[in-house]
Amino acid sequence: MARFRTRLALLGSAAALTAGALAPAQVAGAQPAAAASYEWVALGDSYTAGVIPAAGEVFEIPRDGCERTDLSYPQVIDRDLGSLIELTNVSCGAATIEDVTFNAQQPIGRHLPPFSEDPDYPFPPVPPQSEAVHPGTDVVTVGVGGNTLGFAEILFTCLQLGDGSGGAGTPCRDDLADNIPGRLAKVSKDYDDMLATLHERAPHTKVVNVGYPTVIPEDTSKCRYNDWEQFASITPGDLDWLRNDVLGPLNATIEKRAGEHGDAFVDLAPSSRNHSVCDAGKWVEGVFTTFPTEVAFVHPNAKGHKNAADHVAVAILNALGVN
Repeated sequence: MARFRTRLALLGSAAALTAGALAPAQVAGAQPAAAASYEWVALGDSYTAGVIPAAGEVFEIPRDGCERTDLSYPQVIDRDLGSLIELTNVSCGAATIEDVTFNAQQPIGRHLPPFSEDPDYPFPPVPPQSEAVHPGTDVVTVGVGGNTLGFAEILFTCLQLGDGSGGAGTPCRDDLADNIPGRLAKVSKDYDDMLATLHERAPHTKVVNVGYPTVIPEDTSKCRYNDWEQFASITPGDLDWLRNDVLGPLNATIEKRAGEHGDAFVDLAPSSRNHSVCDAGKWVEGVFTTFPTEVAFVHPNAKGHKNAADHVAVAILNALGVN
């Protein structure tokens, strides 16, 4: 198993992919490859699925609107550990916790008015993600919660309220702070229900819960007001509030619920601390990757997913007891 760890840590996903591309084709009459030893189901929202062009190409044709991309962390891990673990990736952009647990979700693709229109929208519903989990599933990863919190809605409100402020004040905090505790309570309850459902569907599975990376730097003076490739018109004061009172508690809620169910938690915030939207070597894109043509609306790019892949892969191997 050390061979897989070495491959992951030293070669990285790009080298592994290149090696796979250069391997000789299977000759006629050769025995098929052995089945993978473990079954892995990846659940989650857009921070798992990839979604934006900076996280790779959508590889599922015809599109189902979930926008899983080939450089998202489940696909990176699958290329590195695919001979050991068989991946079923049902993560979906815009998924809520309830969409993972029991809702048939109608995906939105890249339909994000007023920023972008998706010509294929609307898409047919996809089944609740938990239906991909069965008694034989060995490990489940899940990264979800931001849409139940309403983070995209909060960001859009902050953009609107900060417009014309010149970067002064905390108009978004002043407008929304009172309802954040209720939103976090909803996340907590729904997350508890989700984990109970997953363990009921697969009593022997190991569940790895994936937190959200650092999006906003500790020093918000790095963030340029009205820069649409960062946070556009969101004020520095509101960015501090979003980091400390919204995103930080979201991760803490997920970690607490995971612990209560005896599950693992992967904290991506420390490793991505110096790679926020406003850092030069950013792993999360701003409102736009390239203004005004490529919308990202604050999602991890390929480097962010590579970092997630490194940490989640180790958590998967640890959960399975593979050393």
